[in-house]
Amino acid sequence: MNLANESIPEEFILLGFSDRPWLELPLFVVFLVSYILTIFGNMMIILVSRLDSKLHTPMYFFLTNLSLLDLCYTTSTVPQMLINICSTQKVISYGGCVAQLFIFLALGSTECLLLGVMSFDRFVAICQPLHYSVIMHQRRCLQLAAACWISGFSNSVLQSTWTLQMPRCGHKEVDHFFCEVPALLKLSCVDTTANEAELFFISVLFLLIPVTLILISYAFIVQAVLRIRSAEGRRKAFGTCGSHLIVVVLFYGTAIYMYLQPPSPASKDRGKMVSLFYGIITPMLNPLIYTLRNKEVKGAFKRLMARVFLIKK
Repeated sequence: MNLANESIPEEFILLGFSDRPWLELPLFVVFLVSYILTIFGNMMIILVSRLDSKLHTPMYFFLTNLSLLDLCYTTSTVPQMLINICSTQKVISYGGCVAQLFIFLALGSTECLLLGVMSFDRFVAICQPLHYSVIMHQRRCLQLAAACWISGFSNSVLQSTWTLQMPRCGHKEVDHFFCEVPALLKLSCVDTTANEAELFFISVLFLLIPVTLILISYAFIVQAVLRIRSAEGRRKAFGTCGSHLIVVVLFYGTAIYMYLQPPSPASKDRGKMVSLFYGIITPMLNPLIYTLRNKEVKGAFKRLMARVFLIKK
């Protein structure tokens, strides 16, 4: 216990790619542009989903939750990363690191489950259209969303506590851009096999099981869509499901690579880039994927803009 207490530093040093200073300017530009697009895109989806009555459906209720997650998800890490890139001392306070670890892990876990719920919503809409309003009623949507948020934050409490309790013996150089469980475990001066096994087990629960259920649901969805006689109906069904499937591949693919592969020195830099992809690039792409491929969202956005300009006139 004393060892753990002595190993609590006042701050951590986030190394990132500090050994390659020539990368700092390009990374700063990429992070800043991605963050601005993430804020703008997800805020627009939340606004049009709430202000346009035609989008008051379960699908857009869950999409609003996803956009809120992505907003908070990136805000928990990107501002600090931008500050550190511009600074010679790339540090974060212990409290800031704890908050970053907890929020990033909670929201990431919640998003894993929420994407699974969104696939269930699409499954019911296409495979059980006559019972859709009965199955996906407002109360059930609220219950499913609440279950995702509660499960995600509960997982974060457990994993954050276990990770932060590990003695570090004065080690405080985190070989990453932000405080994440695998990077913090590497600071420990004791055997972390049990923690890594626990992390692997939790990752299976929050990554492999949901993605397996999503793939099964999409197998049924494809069968149902192919039975639709109308070409327009098939195109619309594939359009809404295709957007969600792209998001699933981007998010789960990179997260599974990060959390379910055996650790190795050769994959160190690749792991950093992969974590940046699911932590920054994917939240930026989500609004673009859903708006560019979705006529309903584009129509709602045009109606919102028309209302804004009419009010100004």
